[in-house]
Amino acid sequence: MSEIASMLVTHRKASIDEIEQAWHGDVPTLLKWVASQDRVEECAVLKTCNRVEIYIVSTRGEKVLFDLAKKARVSSRIIDFHDHDESLLHLLRLASGLESMVIGEDQILGQMKELVQIAFRAGTTGWMLDTAFKKAIAVGKRVRKETSINERSVSVGSAAVDLAEGILGDLTGKSVLVIGAGETGELISRALLTKDLGSLTVTNRTYNSAQSLAECLGAHAVPFEEMKDRLKTANVVISATSAPHYILLKEDIAKAMAGRTDKLLIIDIANPRDIDEAASEVPGVELHNIDSLKNISNENMMQRMVEANRVEAIIAEEMQLLVAKYKRKQAEELLARLYSKAEIIKDQEVKRAMNKLSARHTLGEVEQKVLQDMSHSIVNKIFSEPTKALKQAAESGNTDILNAVCELFCLEEIK
Repeated sequence: MSEIASMLVTHRKASIDEIEQAWHGDVPTLLKWVASQDRVEECAVLKTCNRVEIYIVSTRGEKVLFDLAKKARVSSRIIDFHDHDESLLHLLRLASGLESMVIGEDQILGQMKELVQIAFRAGTTGWMLDTAFKKAIAVGKRVRKETSINERSVSVGSAAVDLAEGILGDLTGKSVLVIGAGETGELISRALLTKDLGSLTVTNRTYNSAQSLAECLGAHAVPFEEMKDRLKTANVVISATSAPHYILLKEDIAKAMAGRTDKLLIIDIANPRDIDEAASEVPGVELHNIDSLKNISNENMMQRMVEANRVEAIIAEEMQLLVAKYKRKQAEELLARLYSKAEIIKDQEVKRAMNKLSARHTLGEVEQKVLQDMSHSIVNKIFSEPTKALKQAAESGNTDILNAVCELFCLEEIK
């Protein structure tokens, strides 16, 4: 039987370099590639700044994923492979913020919703994955409503601000440049508003987006073309764009630092990265990327341990319900095949009986309907108790009974 399987490249095993190199292309491109593989019935891709996760539905999920990793030349050392139940549990934990670099962050819910929409538009999902992601999103909302897991620093963006404050000691009076006006850029900017900055400047390749964000937050927007000039006066630069290549090279940073005596702190939380890592060689420049946020995440974990325990209890409850739903579906598919076979036999026998009776008597619509109703009732009554037993067997994970029914009635075996 087809089940969900997944493979994950995340910050837990991989560095930002390895995550960037693992899978190339945007989500639609990856979806198209994964969907084109043999035995892939459904697929979805989740790609964020610190993870790339591929979910498939297949009868040979593990083999398909191993082959995909081999084709993409991704080392198994940095991959977590999950079977059906492990994939479901991971999705619930991920939506609840327990698998994020910053425990409890809210951004992942929006990213997951976006993933579902992209996969839906691409036509690569069906009942199996739709059910899993809808449940995960619902659980993520419940967790944030019933617990305080998302209090304090709850996003990679706000963690980047915490990192800057931790390195400099204080952001009071500092000039900060935020590159990127998307969701992460907005989270960064909002977190910075709580600090007593000297100035906050936002830039974006689409200037209107930078203007809109700046007006909303009371900050200052500059055209993307003026970004390099702004580096000359900035104390802190936090970059989070979706550009597929470097937007600042080592020589750009070196020019900005020419004649400067004060330090420039750069935090690059984009994936792929925005800043050439060689920029760290420029005197006076301190460059950090997503890997540097792990310390912030560790501190956050200690503060949220009690809430995390409450979240785990909710996940355990919801996981039980979700697994039962898939098991009921397994029984329903078997019963559908069983009833379908019975209906074929019933129709054949009713037709034969009608032909025999018609040879001796004229059968009207009433008589024909009586025969049809009687045969239909017989089938339903015969299968009534077996139907209950099969559903109970599926929910309890008793595949022996399901397989016995397959063998007895010559149906395809449940695996």
